[in-house]
Amino acid sequence: MDNNQDTTQTLKTKKALDLNNLPDLLTVSEVAQLLRVSTLTIKRWGKRGKLPAIRINSRGDRRYKKESVLWMLGINPGSSNS
Repeated sequence: MDNNQDTTQTLKTKKALDLNNLPDLLTVSEVAQLLRVSTLTIKRWGKRGKLPAIRINSRGDRRYKKESVLWMLGINPGSSNS
């Protein structure tokens, strides 16, 4: 029971991402949260070319373009006239 309570508390305290104010480049965790899949799935999609990653710094950390992620959500960022 305590594990379930801990997990629920962790999920409640996680910062929710706002689709209207996303940064231009997103981390693996941010993309996974938005698409509601695991971080491993995001990395696999990158290897298969489904969601290409940009590698940054000497460690090769992955970042994903906001437009690519929105497209996967079925949102066309270029179609809004705001």
